[in-house]
Amino acid sequence: MDLEIYNMTFLDLNLIKDNLIKDFDDFWTYDILNDELNNPNSEYFVAKLENNILGFAGIWKSVDDVHITDIVVKKTNRNSGVGSKLLEKLISTAISENFKAITLEVNENNLPAINLYLKYGFKNVGLRKKYYDNKYNAIIMTKDL
Repeated sequence: MDLEIYNMTFLDLNLIKDNLIKDFDDFWTYDILNDELNNPNSEYFVAKLENNILGFAGIWKSVDDVHITDIVVKKTNRNSGVGSKLLEKLISTAISENFKAITLEVNENNLPAINLYLKYGFKNVGLRKKYYDNKYNAIIMTKDL
């Protein structure tokens, strides 16, 4: 797969705008992503194959660590390595900018994502009760860089 990963632009966001909820998920709306692209402490990336956006991911940068806000892969392209490539880009970006750790929350029911993070050396460091939809717990995971 000749997947390209690069910084998300407003043009990329407009390309997926009409299909965000149908093709990706129902949390990352156009308005939220637009705000993120305008946030100087955020950095977002897209995974593209032949001009088709297959996924996107973002981080928030703080003092000495980064927080993964999302890794979202198009529903029809899940379990194809796109999420791994995006995660690798987030980790390499954090390392290249000399951050000390990378942290995220993941729904306790999202076993494919949990397994992906474990594969890349993330450790379970805590739990946020009813974090998702005031119903599902989030596992807090961290990787020292």
